[in-house]
Amino acid sequence: MPIYIGAAMIAVAILLSTLITGLTSRYVGLEGPTDENMWLVDRLTGSVYRCQAEGRGRASCEPDVATGSVGERPKAAH
Repeated sequence: MPIYIGAAMIAVAILLSTLITGLTSRYVGLEGPTDENMWLVDRLTGSVYRCQAEGRGRASCEPDVATGSVGERPKAAH
């Protein structure tokens, strides 16, 4: 019986670790064409935000509608 309790504790620890990692890396930043612009993607909801920063300090982000598509990566020849 102690083996099952230990296995359950390890499984809970792995699931909790995965959940915490997923929540802390929720946003992905993509560079824009200029240093003042940046795209922020919420990986949980799929929302896209366009952020602008004028100088140093905090950036202001507004929801934006993304149009178009992401280009496919070229497949390597085998």
